[in-house]
Amino acid sequence: MPTKITVIYDNPTDPEAFEAAYPEQVELARRIPGLQGLETSRVWPKEDGTSTPAYRCVDLYFADYDAASAAVTTPEAAALFPSVFGLATGGVRILFSDIEISTL
Repeated sequence: MPTKITVIYDNPTDPEAFEAAYPEQVELARRIPGLQGLETSRVWPKEDGTSTPAYRCVDLYFADYDAASAAVTTPEAAALFPSVFGLATGGVRILFSDIEISTL
């Protein structure tokens, strides 16, 4: 079953600094072996001006759970994940998920 790793960035303490460093993270993610697809997204601001439940998401797609698990043990992932935690000044969550239905 296809698997994705989702990185959910919570609202950073300094959005401008986050945005300046974010493209480098995307480039590091592109280098992970076995990656079949990558999707980035930015959470819409709330109309009332209150904080969003998250700031940005990155989805990394792999053939299956074993491929995703192997990918995170590579030198490329070792370059990516410490930078993820360093950039995530507001917090971060990382999920491994089986893709059950996809219309893409």
